[in-house]
Amino acid sequence: MNSFKDLDPILHSQLRLAVMSLLVKERNSDFTSIKNATGATAGNLSVQIKKLEEAKYVKVTKSFSNNYPLTMIEITSAGLDAFEKYVEALKTYL
Repeated sequence: MNSFKDLDPILHSQLRLAVMSLLVKERNSDFTSIKNATGATAGNLSVQIKKLEEAKYVKVTKSFSNNYPLTMIEITSAGLDAFEKYVEALKTYL
């Protein structure tokens, strides 16, 4: 019998998984680009990124560019490791 592995509850959210998937490919991205790619509202995306940051899966850096706020989100090595483990665990369900 195939044993099912536990899925990381932080990554087992559609929006958080989408954010991490984008960051695995790009390594870092700005908030607006992630918002546009996911179709999420700014408020919901902000909450989900905060959860990823609290789990140390992403690093958030806030600055200004041409007098406009710029929020950059970067995947951490812990985040990349968690994502890879999540994908492996998910394979046990297929």
